[in-house]
Amino acid sequence: MTLSRFARPYEVNQPERHRLEVQNVSLSFGGVNALTSVSLTCEPGEILAIIGPNGAGKTSLLNCICSLYRPQRGRIVYHDRNLVTTSPHQLPKLGIARTFQNIELFSHMTVLDNLMLGRHIHMKKNIFTSMLYWGPGQREEIHHREFVEQVIDLLEIQHIRKQQVGSLAYGLQKRVELGRALAMNPGLLLLDEPMAGMNVEEKEDMARFILDINEEWGVTIILIEHDMGVVMDISDRVAVLDFGRLIALGTPHEVRANPQVIQAYLGQEHALMQE
Repeated sequence: MTLSRFARPYEVNQPERHRLEVQNVSLSFGGVNALTSVSLTCEPGEILAIIGPNGAGKTSLLNCICSLYRPQRGRIVYHDRNLVTTSPHQLPKLGIARTFQNIELFSHMTVLDNLMLGRHIHMKKNIFTSMLYWGPGQREEIHHREFVEQVIDLLEIQHIRKQQVGSLAYGLQKRVELGRALAMNPGLLLLDEPMAGMNVEEKEDMARFILDINEEWGVTIILIEHDMGVVMDISDRVAVLDFGRLIALGTPHEVRANPQVIQAYLGQEHALMQE
């Protein structure tokens, strides 16, 4: 059987996709309310965008989903687990991966090595079997390398696979970080401003990769993004936060026409341009 460009290796178990439910989540830092009674859902297989002004609570919500922040109230349910009481290191085994607003890569390592690190949660052999060059450790590495090669092909980074990440242009580093998250074989992928700092061409490429990951690999995606053109083009639904409160949730068309969203974030000029 020949693998298509976007097919995953058949040996790799497909992650189960589940509904994410954010239920009345409130988060505060001292006297500052970052989130107030936020409730939303993300359905399996959809792309959900979270937008809003700076300081609206977008990244705080993503950090709550990732268990990096512990909200004072509410629940976040995924795979029948309350993520509020789940440790961050357990999330990859539940099929959750994320990228960060600021690139978090090992700059002294190659692109390939950074992507292989994303497979560590799936590696089962111990240090003793891994020391045997022709043993099961090598067979397992080959198995994971095949999966990483699929990620490399998907993101079109074959030409930089052996380069150190620190020597790459910013846009390529963002692509590598996406690849490392994808190497974890997630069912739910969280993207925190994946196109920040990119030029128009790089944004178009990244949008295409996100759509391929969602449509061809079946990964559910939640993304924070400020480029409204991209958000409206690739999202199935859009959630809008303002001062830590959810003020709108719906299709891009519905959100674009929402008076509260226009007043708080988009502005009347943007709304008129989209009509």
